[in-house]
Amino acid sequence: MGSRHHLGLLRLGSWRTVPLCAAALAMPLAAGCSAASDASDGKAAQPASLAELAQQTDCSLTGKRKVQDLEQGNCKTARGRYVLLSFTSDNGMNAWLEEAKPWGGTYLVGARWVAVSQQKTLESLREDLGGKIVQGDDHGPEHGSGHG
Repeated sequence: MGSRHHLGLLRLGSWRTVPLCAAALAMPLAAGCSAASDASDGKAAQPASLAELAQQTDCSLTGKRKVQDLEQGNCKTARGRYVLLSFTSDNGMNAWLEEAKPWGGTYLVGARWVAVSQQKTLESLREDLGGKIVQGDDHGPEHGSGHG
């Protein structure tokens, strides 16, 4: 699967497999993902639709998908490649993060939206979007530098 195995969760069918109880399990994440205090530079992340996120990051979306609780699209810009997700609720976003984080990866988390990419790309996106960079689970002591 290589270094991008965590992006497999972004497939449309995978979202349908998220158990309904995942939202309850994700409640501890809610405090860590609040938009009110997630930006160290003072820029608070605001709720935004997928189209608004794409516009703010100068991205022409490809591979757009929409299901009941989220919209997803892929971007490739001078900043790098990234996936944008916009959610209809905090519970939906937190449930998605709870399912995604065990796969590893790096996430820029805002108010009902997430961007998935490499650390450097997310740091650049954070300048425009605000948000908090969150690391997925580490897969052992030998992976301290992340997945290359």
